[in-house]
Amino acid sequence: MPPATQALPALTPSADEPLDLILIEGWQGETVIGIHDDELHRPQPLVIDLQAGQPRARACSTDQIGDTIDYGAVCARLDALMLDHGVQLLEALAERIAQLLLTDFRASWVRVRIVKPRKFAHVAAVGVQIERRAPARQRPGAQVLGWIGSGLVPQQPSQPPQP
Repeated sequence: MPPATQALPALTPSADEPLDLILIEGWQGETVIGIHDDELHRPQPLVIDLQAGQPRARACSTDQIGDTIDYGAVCARLDALMLDHGVQLLEALAERIAQLLLTDFRASWVRVRIVKPRKFAHVAAVGVQIERRAPARQRPGAQVLGWIGSGLVPQQPSQPPQP
């Protein structure tokens, strides 16, 4: 039988914006999630894979964990989220994880894959995969580019011609 989860392919979402990605593959936990009666009263296993990227993470040159996404901290947040997420659908849980990475961990791009392994006897896993980007205002340098595009960058005052 094939594994319940397969490694996500490395992906640079845009050729003009190279990203440094952190990976968490095969995170396993249990939570109560679903819409059917048999899912609402007992935890069921989930496997989560994620990628989260930042444009040229400073940690490559500084060697400091504060300059990248700390995957240990991400795993701890996943552990806590499984205890109290308040959603029924995997899609909504994937969105919560994506927003957590975009907001709290300053990722520019994320891909989240969540599966319920062996949910049905005849399949290895069922699940969802989503990708999200941070709004342009959250990406480094995007605000300045927005100002330039809207003409809000200060211009040198024109000087009257000298006699």
